[in-house]
Amino acid sequence: MIKRNLLVMGLAVLLSACGFHLRGTGTNELTIKELSVSARNAYGDTVKQLTQVLENSGVKVYNGAPYKLVLTDEQDTQRDATYSGSGRNAEYELNTALYYEIRGDHDRQLLTGKLQVQKYYVHDGNNITAGDTEATQLRKEMRRDLIQQMVLRLQLLTPAQLDALQQTADAKAKADAEALEAARKYEASKPQQSPLQLPQQ
Repeated sequence: MIKRNLLVMGLAVLLSACGFHLRGTGTNELTIKELSVSARNAYGDTVKQLTQVLENSGVKVYNGAPYKLVLTDEQDTQRDATYSGSGRNAEYELNTALYYEIRGDHDRQLLTGKLQVQKYYVHDGNNITAGDTEATQLRKEMRRDLIQQMVLRLQLLTPAQLDALQQTADAKAKADAEALEAARKYEASKPQQSPLQLPQQ
């Protein structure tokens, strides 16, 4: 018994050292410690659950944080995949896509991305209620998968990387402003045409 326990503990330590963590344990920490999180659907399940997961991971989520995660769009689609020979059963493909942006100082866009999850289920024409229940449950699982993907994306980002992206965005904004000002000055320096003088009768 003792040997078996020691073996289990040894495997756990080895897997942890390799960077492996069980799904949903929340043992992976983010280097980003402050973040603002918002969405087009401010009261939707996705943004609420994502905020909770981030807070449980040690991230301080609040308005006014140095960086902003904006869930710009979430799209749920469904299409027919296959039909059975009898025509009573059909397999459906469920898709959920989540689009997001990370913004920095002056609300400048630092990066954009898209996450996508796909699942299938068989709809029994003789038991419509069961098929609808399965689809609803799958949608919930897909949302959890999207949130996990989002956290994994954030784990790949460091404050240094975001600072570099901010500097690039600032430089682009400055260049755009200077180009606009140069164009304005050029237009202002062009000689103005005198009003057309009509000959007096």
